[in-house]
Amino acid sequence: MTDEEISRLHHELIDRLKEEGAIRSPRVEAAFRAIPRHLFLPDVPIEKVYQDQAIVTKWDGRMPLSSSSQPSLMAMMIEQLDLRPGQTVLEIGTATGYNAALLAHIVGDAGAVHTIDIDEDLVEAARRHLELAGVPGVHVILGDGGFGHEEAAPYDRIILTVGSWDIAPAWYRQLREGGRLVLPLALVGMHQKSIAFELAGDHLESISHTSCGFIRLRGAFSEPEGGKIALGPEPNVELQLPYGDDRAIDPDAVYGMLTGPSKVYPIGIRVSEREMHMRLLQRLWLRLRGIVALVATGPLADKGVIPYLSGVSEKFCFSTGLLNDRGMALIVRSPGSSLPAETADEGNTIDLFIRCFGAGEELADQLIAEITAWDASGRSAEDAGLRIRAYPMENPYPPDANELVIEKQHVRLLLDWR
Repeated sequence: MTDEEISRLHHELIDRLKEEGAIRSPRVEAAFRAIPRHLFLPDVPIEKVYQDQAIVTKWDGRMPLSSSSQPSLMAMMIEQLDLRPGQTVLEIGTATGYNAALLAHIVGDAGAVHTIDIDEDLVEAARRHLELAGVPGVHVILGDGGFGHEEAAPYDRIILTVGSWDIAPAWYRQLREGGRLVLPLALVGMHQKSIAFELAGDHLESISHTSCGFIRLRGAFSEPEGGKIALGPEPNVELQLPYGDDRAIDPDAVYGMLTGPSKVYPIGIRVSEREMHMRLLQRLWLRLRGIVALVATGPLADKGVIPYLSGVSEKFCFSTGLLNDRGMALIVRSPGSSLPAETADEGNTIDLFIRCFGAGEELADQLIAEITAWDASGRSAEDAGLRIRAYPMENPYPPDANELVIEKQHVRLLLDWR
C-alpha cells in the first residue's frame, strides 16, 4: 500500500470521528491528524488499523492483557481531559504508545507526558514506536500505575487507559488542585464509565462521563478476587458478584442449575451490541440487587456451560442476570447462537431472551420488566443528570437520603441525579 493510500485511510477515519462527535476540538483533531496510528501497530494490516475498533496486542492465553483502544473512545477521553499546551500529564497504561503520542502533540514542547506500564515488553515496544514516529517529550516508565509516578508530580492531568474498580490514593494526591483525572471506572460490577473528575478540596467531582469498556488494571490495585466464585469441576468457569455483595453462594447449587433443565423466554426487544453493553447492562447493574455475572474462559467458553450473551470463541463467554437461593434468570441471545471468532461489531443487532433455571420465574419477570421499561423510556443509560463524587474513605461523610452510596476500598462514591 502506498503512502498516499495510507494517508487517505488515516484522514478518512479522522473525518468519521469528527462527524460522529468523538472529536470536537481543533487541538484534538490536529493531534489525530499529525500522529499516524499504523506506526504504533506495525504488525497489523493497514485496513484494520484505520477502522474505528480496538485492537488487542497482548493476550495471556485466555483474556486480553493490552490493546490499542478504539480511536473514537480515545478521542472522547482526550476531549474529557481538556488538555492544554504546556501542561504536565501522567498516563497509566502505555500500551502501544499511541495515546501518549496524541497527548504529547497537544501539550507541546513546553509540556511533558509521563506514561507508565506494568509490562517491560510493552514499555520497550512503546519506546520504539514513539522514536519511529518522531514524537519527543514522552517519558515511558516501567512500573505499577496504581502508585502513580511521584517523581514528576503534581500533574495537571492524569488519564487511565485501563479500567479500574477503585480510585487509588496516589491518583488524587498527585493531582494539582483544580486538576483533572479521567479514568474508566467500574461503578458496580464490570460495567465502566469514563469519568472526568476535577479535584475540589477534599473530594473529586465529576465533570462528564460516558460509557466505555477497557481491559482491567493489573498490579497492586487490581480488582479483588473476593467476588469471584469457581463453579463446577473444571477451572475457568466462575460466578462474579458486585463488590460489596457478601451473599453466601453455594457453587454446587449454581452449577447444578446451569447444567440442569431450563426454559427460554423471548423478550421481544432487539438491541445493538453497543446499546446492550454501554446502556442496558450498565443500567441493570446499577439498579438491580442480586445481579451476577457468569464467565467461562479459554476452551470452556465454547462448551455451552455459560449461556451466551457476549464472548469470543476460545476466549470467553459471558452472561448476566439475577440469582437467589431458588433459581436464576440470565439474559441470553437467541437459542442456537454461537460464539464469533472475533469481537462482534458494535453495530450488530441481536434479539434478547431470558433463560430461566430452577424456580427463577420471578427473577425472569423482574428482568423482563426492567428491560421493557428501559426500552419504553427511550433506551437511555443512567446518565441523565448524574453527578458522581468520590471521597477518600477516611473522610467522614453523612450521605443524603437521595444519594446512592457505593463504597470501594479507597473511596466512597456518591451518586445523585440532579
